Amino acid sequence: MANGKILLVGFGPGGQEQMTYRARAAIAEADVVIGYTTYIKLVRDLLDGKEVIRKGMTEEIDRCIEAYEAAKKGKVVALISSGDVGVYGMAGPTYEVLFQHGWTPDSDIEVEVVTGATALNACASLVGAPLTHDFCSISLSDLLTPWTTIRKRIDAVGAADFVIGLYNPKSGRRTQQIVEAQRILLQHRDAKTPVAIVKSAYRRRQDIQMTTLDNMADKEIGMLTTVIIGNSSSYIKEGLLITPRGYANKYADLTGEAKDGEQAGRSLSMGLEGWHGCVRRWLEAGNQQPWEKISAHFNAPVGEILAAVSGASEDEPAGGYTAVRVAHDGLADVLQALPEWGRLRAVIRSAAGAVTECLLNGDQFEMKGDWLNVVTDAFHIHVNWAKVNHAYLAKRGEKSLGVHFLDERGELVFRLLLVKDEGSFNQDAVAALDKVWHKLT
Repeated sequence: MANGKILLVGFGPGGQEQMTYRARAAIAEADVVIGYTTYIKLVRDLLDGKEVIRKGMTEEIDRCIEAYEAAKKGKVVALISSGDVGVYGMAGPTYEVLFQHGWTPDSDIEVEVVTGATALNACASLVGAPLTHDFCSISLSDLLTPWTTIRKRIDAVGAADFVIGLYNPKSGRRTQQIVEAQRILLQHRDAKTPVAIVKSAYRRRQDIQMTTLDNMADKEIGMLTTVIIGNSSSYIKEGLLITPRGYANKYADLTGEAKDGEQAGRSLSMGLEGWHGCVRRWLEAGNQQPWEKISAHFNAPVGEILAAVSGASEDEPAGGYTAVRVAHDGLADVLQALPEWGRLRAVIRSAAGAVTECLLNGDQFEMKGDWLNVVTDAFHIHVNWAKVNHAYLAKRGEKSLGVHFLDERGELVFRLLLVKDEGSFNQDAVAALDKVWHKLT
């Protein structure tokens, strides 16, 4: 008996003109073609003389098992999906079923994944160039994925300014997922962010709607729809949704001539190797702001801003801002020095934006296990010391002087600042802090 084969075929949006040569050849090679009923209809002209197994929605695992059983009999099986078979398609569940039955790549049954144009690619091609910069896709179907996971992903990519493709946005039973996605994204995106809604791309009932994020959920959306949501740079012009690649950041008026300070073929001045210098130059130009406002301006954690300031030098100052890093193994030295700093203002910021400030003395801290505590009649402070990865001693001109304790991502855990007395810092406290500063430098 000949060895069987499973061809996992993505045939694209549906029309044969969008199908790859390999996809057509794979279907032609197959003895058996298995697929969702709608998929079978889309390729029916290619199925003469073949055994065809039609399956309904929610019968995905049955399709995989049928393919495996047919391949065990030596047949060549094409298990078909629209779009790309590996993107919300049948490739994943098929491999899971095969592994569950003890299959390995060295087994007699050969498996090949035949790629195809995804729904997101097809829809994007009809509305302009929305995916020219970083993008992601999220399925709003909570049939197999918990909504808490989906919500977390929407929130994360919304904050990260990705262009977003929403698959499975709505069905007859699932009507509120798209509304919730809109609500979450409006916390991060402008209400007029452009949105393209494409139904049945390259199929007979193709329909395109251009709208904005605040109106998105009111449009006609169903299971055959893909929703593309732009990022902060995306725009609609002449009916087309465009996401700039970023050439305007480097080239003057898109002429090919690099802007001052930029070089063709080299990272931007705000690239990985240069953006700390941009922070220092921005501060030196007179942008005297609190740490959190600088952080917001550059869309970076406070720790990254402090790292940029710590790189200041005589040749490249930072507008009177200075900082020195305290590695994890030096944190104990800072804690030991706190009693000499006298009166301090503790600042604790929650992730939701609440700010707690209280006055205390440097000798009131007590370490208990993984917690750094201050307990008084007026308040209790409990800091999870295990979260503290490093710190920065920092000066913001003559306005602020103290230590910033940060987690491993550079986010602020809490800070302790010297307190001014009648408009000036206590010089003994400043001298005690400087002693630690000089030890570190």
